[in-house]
Amino acid sequence: MDQKEPTIWDVAVIGGGPAGMMAAGRAAELGKRVILIEKNKKLGEKLLITGGGRCNVTNAELDTRTLLAKFKDAEQFLFSAFAQWNVQETLDFFNGRGMETKIEAEKRVFPVSNKSQSVWDVLVEYMKKGDVTILSNSPVSGFVTEKDSIKSVTLTNGKEIHAKSFILATGGTSRPETGSTGDGFGWLRTIGHTVTEPTAALVPVSVKDEWVKKLQGISLPTAKLTAFQNGEKQEVRKGKMLFTHFGISGPAVLNMSSSISELLKYGDVTLELDLLPTHDHAQLNTALQDLFKEETNKKLKNALPKLIPSAFIPAVCELAKVDGETFCNEVSREARMRLIDTLKGMEMHVKGLLGMDKAIIASGGVALNEVDFKTMRSKRYPNLHLIGDVLDIDRPSGGYSLQLCWTTGRVAGEAA
Repeated sequence: MDQKEPTIWDVAVIGGGPAGMMAAGRAAELGKRVILIEKNKKLGEKLLITGGGRCNVTNAELDTRTLLAKFKDAEQFLFSAFAQWNVQETLDFFNGRGMETKIEAEKRVFPVSNKSQSVWDVLVEYMKKGDVTILSNSPVSGFVTEKDSIKSVTLTNGKEIHAKSFILATGGTSRPETGSTGDGFGWLRTIGHTVTEPTAALVPVSVKDEWVKKLQGISLPTAKLTAFQNGEKQEVRKGKMLFTHFGISGPAVLNMSSSISELLKYGDVTLELDLLPTHDHAQLNTALQDLFKEETNKKLKNALPKLIPSAFIPAVCELAKVDGETFCNEVSREARMRLIDTLKGMEMHVKGLLGMDKAIIASGGVALNEVDFKTMRSKRYPNLHLIGDVLDIDRPSGGYSLQLCWTTGRVAGEAA
């Protein structure tokens, strides 16, 4: 081919994560010639590790208004995109392509296979059907603009890819080992977009207390966690919680992490874990009295597993200053009150948050008022579409991040 006449693709997608694959697949399905440019050897590196390798595909909240309320300030922007592609359509998309799904706690949706690979397979097959050309191992160095449109993207090897439309799906800055290093943010700033500096948004929390680290590997399906600063209650979260070698993780912790990050700027943060959120103090008092009557000749440490996981007993006894060797019929009223207070509020002292390398998502990205959400078009460059983690949208853990990728990817693929 004559060097002066480069191939001009209909659509070039930059970034082969979930949003990019969905966008490329949709544009190709509508008959366009599509190229997908990915800097890693393999597509969807981050997708394969999400949800501990199980992949939390979406959240089964089928009422779009209720779902979008979880996106805080971005809610008003997202309506027009979600009106075109919602949770039900996402479920139909995957189920209709042979991937069965199941719903777990807090409406989290997972593949029945419990493998992210199942999600990956559906997306790759979708792109194959539309003859999407995949250019892997091809880092991009930036955009080439002409007046108010994007003419091409330059690869780091100097090659240029020309297209009529471009879709940027390079992701944010969380989990950089997967290639998610926020490259797109720099290119967008260069061409005049406003980009907020990313900060880790959903991150595990490291704590100072030794008793926490001794529980490494233990998880609680329904813990209640309260954050305090200067004795004032700041935030409460309920949900699954996991104890690790550095502190705590799991949905309840991740969803509180951005608030903790904000609070740490003003001083120390203490967390209180309620092991029995189903009982108030009075109910717990009755439950303990009944237990001590029933197990009157047993030692306290051998009776408590009827109420709480046995792994917690050494820590509870230590924090409540109660000897686990005491027989149930010898526990004093004062000791029982201390036990109740401890069970309702095991105190943890926050050391800090783990860094961007351990973040599930990072907040930050393109200012939302610079994007037309009906088409995901940039308002500055009509032939550039911005999707997924490139957008400055905060959201909780629980399938919301991937749903954002499916919706924005689908809308952009269709518009491009």
